[in-house]
Amino acid sequence: MKIKIDKIKKFFKKLPWILGKNFFLASICFIILSLILGSFLFYRYNILAKKVELQITEKPLQFDEKTYQDILKIWQEREERLNEADLREYLNPFR
Repeated sequence: MKIKIDKIKKFFKKLPWILGKNFFLASICFIILSLILGSFLFYRYNILAKKVELQITEKPLQFDEKTYQDILKIWQEREERLNEADLREYLNPFR
């Protein structure tokens, strides 16, 4: 196991030099790899997304009045605290 790990470490240390010596071949491989990955992502998120039909929920969304009132109450409390902070006079530290 130790021998395989050492071989792997040596390979990754030499990898930049190998890619540098065979720059044209490496760049062609990277371009082909990016085209394959890009086409896979395009197929998955564009073509397959159009094929899937939207699922219509049987129960329509309903407005929850209680949650709305709770949120309004929180916003009003925050606004009151903000207005109180505007009216408060603070000491001037530069005097």
